[in-house]
Amino acid sequence: MELSPDQTIFWEYGFITINLTLVTTWGIMLFLIGSSVLVTRKLKTGLQISRWQCFVEMIVTNINDQIEEVGLKNPQEYIGFIGTLFLFIGVSNVCIIFPGYTPPTASLSTTAALAACVFLAVPFYGISKTGILGYLKSYLQPTWIMLPFNLISEVSRTLALAVRLFGNIMSGGMIVAILLSISPFIFPVIMNALGLLTGTVQAYIFSILATVYIAAAVQNTKKEKTPKTLTAN
Repeated sequence: MELSPDQTIFWEYGFITINLTLVTTWGIMLFLIGSSVLVTRKLKTGLQISRWQCFVEMIVTNINDQIEEVGLKNPQEYIGFIGTLFLFIGVSNVCIIFPGYTPPTASLSTTAALAACVFLAVPFYGISKTGILGYLKSYLQPTWIMLPFNLISEVSRTLALAVRLFGNIMSGGMIVAILLSISPFIFPVIMNALGLLTGTVQAYIFSILATVYIAAAVQNTKKEKTPKTLTAN
C-alpha cells in the first residue's frame, strides 16, 4: 500500500522527479485555469446571465462574506489568494470520486507548499498595510519578552497547517484502501461520499485559518497605528 502519491514515480533523471503528486497538481491547476477562462469569457451585467456565471458569482460572494466575517475589510484585496487556496484544495479533495485518483493533498510536499504560501502571505499583507517596521513591532506585543514566543508561534502554526491537511486526507485514503480490500462494493462508496464532505470541510478549515492569520497580522499593525493617529489629532 502506497502512503503517498509521491511514491508513484513516472520519470526520474538525477534530482528531477515527475511523480503522481506533480502530475495531479498541474492537472488541477490547468483545469482551474481553463475553467476560469471559459466561464469568464462572456460575463454580462444585469439579470440575464448564464448559469455558469451565476455559479461563479455565488462562490465569489460566499468567499467574500467569509473573509469579511473573519475581520478583514475590503475582502477583494484577499480573495485572489484565499479563494485560490480554497478552490485548489477543494477541487483536489472532491476529485476523489474518480476511481484510481489520489489527491495531491495526500502528499506532505503539497500541504507544506500550501502552508509555506500562507507563511509568506501573512507578512506580505501585514507589511503592505503599515510598512515593515510597523509589522515587525507586532512581534513585540504585548511586551518585547514575547518576541521568541511570537516567532515560534509563526513557525508552529505553519507546520500545523501542513500536517493537519496532510494527515486528514492521507488517513481518509488509507481507510478507503483498507475497506476496499474487505468489501470492494459497499464501503468504498460510503467512504467516497464521506470523503466529499470531509474534503470540502478541510479546504474550508485551511482557508479560514489562513484568513485568520492574515487578519491577525493586519489588525495588529492597525493597532500600532492607532495611538499615533490619536496623538496627531
